[in-house]
Amino acid sequence: MATKSFLKNILIKNRASATAFIDALENAEGKNRKKVQFDKSVETVKDKEQIKKIFGK
Repeated sequence: MATKSFLKNILIKNRASATAFIDALENAEGKNRKKVQFDKSVETVKDKEQIKKIFGK
């Protein structure tokens, strides 16, 4: 799931929208998420020169 989709503000204007939102939350409750397995190593890079080297600038 994209980060933007769960950081979005939700505006509920009427009872039907509120009911639909609550139904969606209740439907999602207890569902298992998929296990993600990384096949590449991950490294945090903060040095500007190292970032330039990675992206070729």
